[in-house]
Amino acid sequence: MLNKSFYNFLFLLLFTHRSKHIAIFIISTLLVFILTSVMFISNSISKDILATINSQPDFIVQKMKAGQVVDIDISMVEKIESVLGVSNVTTRVYGKYYFKPLKQSFTIVGVDFFEEQNSKTLLSLTKKLNMEKFLEKEYMIIGSGVKKLFDKYKYFKSYIFTTPLNESLEIEIYDSLDDTTSLLSNDMIIMPKELAKIILGVGEYKATDIALNVPNDLERPNAKVELILKEDNLRVISKDEIKSYYLNLFSYKTGIFLILYIVSIITFLLVLYQRYSMINSSDKKEIAILKAVGWSIKDILKLKVFENFLVAFSLLVLE
Repeated sequence: MLNKSFYNFLFLLLFTHRSKHIAIFIISTLLVFILTSVMFISNSISKDILATINSQPDFIVQKMKAGQVVDIDISMVEKIESVLGVSNVTTRVYGKYYFKPLKQSFTIVGVDFFEEQNSKTLLSLTKKLNMEKFLEKEYMIIGSGVKKLFDKYKYFKSYIFTTPLNESLEIEIYDSLDDTTSLLSNDMIIMPKELAKIILGVGEYKATDIALNVPNDLERPNAKVELILKEDNLRVISKDEIKSYYLNLFSYKTGIFLILYIVSIITFLLVLYQRYSMINSSDKKEIAILKAVGWSIKDILKLKVFENFLVAFSLLVLE
């Protein structure tokens, strides 16, 4: 009985039950919005971090003592350079600095812009800055997150750091990084390496770690073994290991998001089932009238199926 009267009554029924259908539409819209937002943010963060990792050196060499990372001697550079296949060996200086007024820690990164490794890594961050002027004086470049907090506490031009020797060192702010730069640079402060050593308490002939590249992929496993054997208590971390760690981390989180998504969908389906399976007095009255005017049970079921199908299809198209 799919005639004109059937379709007229179908659309009249949709209009009569519009409040029920609008409620389902609002619930489904909120559900889709929340879940897609969470998945989008997760994928964006993982993509940004992996892009940053790809720009990092192939290996990082750290000095371990009693299970803790300690500063490494610069003299290790010569030993590392003697390993076959190793190139672009660079000492790195970085660490966390706690800002008492701001009650927050930021990452201080000491760089030497004349070193090839640092130039490649920081090229995307500092490509809009005049580095010649930056090197004329003791300046620092701050991330967008650092700038917001500095502005909040009126540190517009400089900040006075306190060294581990309880000495004060004022450093002027040269510029800030754009919001469009890497997520990891948000809480970063870039300054000359010697300044970073003073603020972080790194010795003159020490470094936080040593970075290096091994251009030939086939030589990397052997190079790692040789680096570990160079001295006791050395830890060698490859870029692939760091990438694998973050991939596992985000796969784990993505698994949680997937479980959340499945649970939400099941909950939504249960709400739909409960909403449409309950027959109230109005529905009973409609069914009684339809049977009284000659509609069969088959036609009534067909009407309800068409009604639910149109609602579901409309939700699918609109979302």
